[in-house]
Amino acid sequence: MPRVLLIEDDAAVRDGVSLALRRRGHEVAAAASGEEGLATLPSFRPDIVLLDLMLPGKDGFEICRLIRAERQLPIIMLTARGDDLDVVLGLEAGADDYIVKPARGEVLEARIRAVLRRTALPTDGAPATEPGPAPVETYGELAIDRAGLVVSKGGQDLALAPSEMKLLLFLSATPGQVFSRQQLLEHVWEHSYHGDARLVDACVMRLRTKIEDTPRSPRYVQTVRGFGYRFGPL
Repeated sequence: MPRVLLIEDDAAVRDGVSLALRRRGHEVAAAASGEEGLATLPSFRPDIVLLDLMLPGKDGFEICRLIRAERQLPIIMLTARGDDLDVVLGLEAGADDYIVKPARGEVLEARIRAVLRRTALPTDGAPATEPGPAPVETYGELAIDRAGLVVSKGGQDLALAPSEMKLLLFLSATPGQVFSRQQLLEHVWEHSYHGDARLVDACVMRLRTKIEDTPRSPRYVQTVRGFGYRFGPL
C-alpha cells in the first residue's frame, strides 16, 4: 500500500486522517508542521503527501513549493473551506489535487488512488494511437519519451509534476484534437463525479511555464476559447 506523509497541525484532524488511512492498510507518517514534514521526507520516503494549507511557521503554499523544487512527489492539499483563492494558490504552488476537510476515509482513499494512478499509469485513458510509435516523439524543441516518462526541451530534461506529465501525455497523444475541461478532468484527474476547471487551468498554467518559450503565446498547449485545450498545431 502507498506510504502517506500527512502534514497537518490540527491534532484531531491529524489523528483522524492517520487512523482512517492506517485502517485501509497505509503506512502513515504524521507531522504537525511543515518543517517537521520536510525533515521526515528523506527517511520516510512517502509515495504521496497530504498537505494542510494553513500551517504554523511555513504555510502549506511554501511547503508545497519547497517539496516541488526538490521532488516530483504527488501532493494533495487539505483545505478547510474549499476557498477559491486558497485552492488556486495551492494548485499554482504545485499541488496535484485538493480535498476539502472534513473528508471521509473513503474520499481520502479514492483521491489518493486516483492521483497515484496518474503517476503509475501515465497513458491510462489516453486516446488510442497507431501501433508501434517512435520511442521518442519530437515536436519542435520538445521531446516526449512516453516509455521512460521523460520530457525534454532543447536537450534539457524538464521536471514535471505528475499531473503536468499526465496532462501533457494525454494531450500530445492526439495533436490538434480539442478536449473540454470536463473531458480532461475525467481522463487526467478522474473526477467524473463533478467538474472543477481550476485543476485543469492551474495545471495548464504550470505546464506552460516549463515547456513554452512564451507562456502567454503557447505553441504546444493551446487554448481554444469556448471549448478547451489542445496540443499544437505548432
